[in-house]
Amino acid sequence: MPDVYDALADPVRRQILDLVRERERSVNEIVEACRLPQPGVSKQLRYLHEAGLVTSRPEGPKRIYSLRPEPLAEVDAWLANYRRAWVGHLDALEKALDEEARRSRRRTR
Repeated sequence: MPDVYDALADPVRRQILDLVRERERSVNEIVEACRLPQPGVSKQLRYLHEAGLVTSRPEGPKRIYSLRPEPLAEVDAWLANYRRAWVGHLDALEKALDEEARRSRRRTR
């Protein structure tokens, strides 16, 4: 069974997730949006389903796919530490740029 990180590694699968994040979609809608052959999209949807990132339900002759956000909570928790580091670096950069701007204004007076 593929894991969430493997599923997210592929740009086509991320594109599909972006589509079903917006709203539920049929396979045909995803095929049209991705501009990929139906068998390729179905393969990626199966992978996402096995990773637990999407669910599907029948609607007449169609299958409708939607996002399952719960597995993404694990990724979000893992990224939280990196977010804190990014924020710290960005805060330091902002402080340095502000200081440089103050020095520059003093020199031009």
